[in-house]
Amino acid sequence: MDESAVNGFKTTGSQWLLPVSEHLGFPLDQVNFLACQLFALAAAFWFRLYLSPRHSNPLVRHAVATLLGMAFLIFCFGWYSALIVIVVLGNYVIIIQDDVGNVHRYSMVIAMGYLTMCQVSRVFIFNYGILSTDFSGPLMIVTQKMTTLAFQLHDGMCKKAEQLTAEQKRRSINVRPSLVEYLSYNLNFLSVLVGPCSNYNDYIDFIHGRHISSRIGQHGPRNGYHQVPDPSPLKAVCQKLLVCCGCMLFFLIITPSLPITHNVHPDFVRHAPFLTRLTYAFFSVQAARPKFYFAWTLADAVHNAAGYGFLGVDENGKYSWNLISNLNIVGIETATSFKTFVDNWNIQTTNWLKTVCYERAPRQRLALTFVLSALWHGVYPGYYFTFITAIPVTLAARAARKSLRRYFLGSGASKLGYDVLTWAATQLAVCYTVTPFLLLAAEPSMTFYRSMYFHVHVISLVAVIVLRPKRKSKAGKTTDSQSASRPPRCLPLHCNNNEERN
Repeated sequence: MDESAVNGFKTTGSQWLLPVSEHLGFPLDQVNFLACQLFALAAAFWFRLYLSPRHSNPLVRHAVATLLGMAFLIFCFGWYSALIVIVVLGNYVIIIQDDVGNVHRYSMVIAMGYLTMCQVSRVFIFNYGILSTDFSGPLMIVTQKMTTLAFQLHDGMCKKAEQLTAEQKRRSINVRPSLVEYLSYNLNFLSVLVGPCSNYNDYIDFIHGRHISSRIGQHGPRNGYHQVPDPSPLKAVCQKLLVCCGCMLFFLIITPSLPITHNVHPDFVRHAPFLTRLTYAFFSVQAARPKFYFAWTLADAVHNAAGYGFLGVDENGKYSWNLISNLNIVGIETATSFKTFVDNWNIQTTNWLKTVCYERAPRQRLALTFVLSALWHGVYPGYYFTFITAIPVTLAARAARKSLRRYFLGSGASKLGYDVLTWAATQLAVCYTVTPFLLLAAEPSMTFYRSMYFHVHVISLVAVIVLRPKRKSKAGKTTDSQSASRPPRCLPLHCNNNEERN
């Protein structure tokens, strides 16, 4: 799409900030988004200080959070915001009217079908353009929330306690939400634009003032404020805003000099040596991350400013505000396995995939989870290249860990060497896997993989075949350990113990 077409495009959102957009040279959609998030940050402080559970009843807090969220949608997307509200209201009818035995299935089909229909429309209408009417981000977030709530309602009202895991018991819902609660959960101003998807029970506890008291472990009156001091999130918010500033500077200064599309430039592919192309791919993908770091960290800071996101007290006796953090930057940049990288990237989406798919799929859990993730992200072919490639890469990483890691634990030096080697392998595998995600279209994705000689595909498949560990069954026959029905042990969400996980 040529530049004139982009410049001639008129957004359906507000154009109040068009002079700012033209002066700074940033697209209007980005300016509107940033303005809303900064306003949300200020509103969150006000929400915590002047609309706290001490001074306001839950109905008022629900209503204000919802109205502000809808105002943000209208400001950014104009009449397209109605498409988001429609699917939320439609799913509420399913929640209220349908049998709870099937409500999770109906909600998943309707929400994902609606999301896919909108994604298909965007691809055909905009022809791979990422324009200012891209309302798919908020639609993706409410899809997660609606389906998560439906599954948790099904767990709470249809399953026996012994059928649920400890986490499913904690998150299960025993009462259908009211309309105000449902709208507030899905459309509140804290998460309506960029998320993340949080647990319904945690959100309701936050609105009622039980969020902090329940996690500190004290039990008092309904709002919890008589016995539990109100820890200030100011330090956590300031730290996350500093991270945002650093990411923004990196994005403005470094990222433009390493465009992802250069990986498939004909002259570069034709004349640059393989190692040069591999090195550029690595750094161009690294340079693309800060925009995600910025958006997710700012969203986390907004939640914390409102008093939401309190995780508890850590081992050092300090308050932690990372309950709904969507990423762990240190964990991402130091990941020594593909799984560790995934577990620290887009954490709440990983939680959602685990809740609605991985824990419930009767077989082929990994493949089904990656396919659902691709479908949720959209219909751009690059997404499917990425998530289908991630399947053999993940299996190969598992096989290598089980077969080889024990040989490097004899000394500190060998363990350090193993960590360095697996870090490099992980980061290169990640850059190879996610480049099509950023390129979007099929032709440049295939051009990139051909320029890389499909080396990660080949290495992964060979590793799965050669290193796949064997174990003896009770009958004495040797079987693949991957065929065991027992699901893998899940470590705490924010654990960054690479030694145990790679």
